[in-house]
Amino acid sequence: MIKRLSLPLLLIFIVNAGFIPQKNAVTHSAITFQVKNLGINTTGTIGGLQANIHFNPANLSASSIDATVDANTINTDNTGRDEHLKSDAYFDAARYPKITMKSVSLKHKSGNNYTGQFILAIKGKEKTLEMPFSCVQNGTTMVFKGAFKLNRLDFGIGESSMILSNEVTVNVDAEVEN
Repeated sequence: MIKRLSLPLLLIFIVNAGFIPQKNAVTHSAITFQVKNLGINTTGTIGGLQANIHFNPANLSASSIDATVDANTINTDNTGRDEHLKSDAYFDAARYPKITMKSVSLKHKSGNNYTGQFILAIKGKEKTLEMPFSCVQNGTTMVFKGAFKLNRLDFGIGESSMILSNEVTVNVDAEVEN
């Protein structure tokens, strides 16, 4: 009796385990940003990328990309500036430690090139943006590269300023083990 019940239960477990969403292991990432400050390009990085990616080029309507980075990892190679950026005047990293990006739709452009509509959330404010990106499958690794621009004021990052540009360019480079 136990043997008869255990086989169907084992099969149900195995089948259901295949449908459990899994977080992909990010094996390499570089999230960089650039903004003009006093007319000079100022660059920095944000780390702690975690991603849940279900990307199938043959079935983009069933694909999704969800990612977060840690606002406390902002690094511009200037400790004083980094602490200022983490303060409530800019990223308020103590209250809003995660910056999130979630796909709404993904479309194929050509070759390994795609574009996605994403909801970006910073400091509790959300904005939909478009990001062109490439995805190259290399064995069991997917390599994603993309870039987008945002207006920092849309997210309450600092105030309007003659010194600091409102436009920020963000570059995303990530390798994900599939």
